Amino acid sequence: MARRSLIEPLLLDLRDGSPAARRRAAGRAYRLAFGVLAAPGVVLGAAYALLGQPALLPVAVVLGLAVLAAGVAGGALWLAGRTARATDLPPVQAQVGAAIQAASAPAVPFLFGCSLLAQPLAALTLFALAAAFFLWAQARLDRFAR
Repeated sequence: MARRSLIEPLLLDLRDGSPAARRRAAGRAYRLAFGVLAAPGVVLGAAYALLGQPALLPVAVVLGLAVLAAGVAGGALWLAGRTARATDLPPVQAQVGAAIQAASAPAVPFLFGCSLLAQPLAALTLFALAAAFFLWAQARLDRFAR
């Protein structure tokens, strides 16, 4: 039995072209893009925490990183919304492109959290922020449809 790739269901939904298939394609593209962005952060963050002697950051710096991550994530969602509304793109390209761009919103705080794995509370704070942006962006995927 042949194994299906991770991208094959996405391609099938894109070929279908129906509104429901476009919504599925956007969701698949969003999750796949987030995974591609987040996976290296887990590996590098774990290696840094285990092999290095990372300096512990003060609470104020961690909060500053969280604010910075939230600002960048919000900007990424704003840009994704602009892509979704772009009239010079075909609807499927605008919707899936916006979903891929939106994946960077939760990826930013997630990657910041990965860099702080040596500080579990700081990492958990940023992971919680990443989870909130992940759910918020995922909820916006249907708004990207036109």
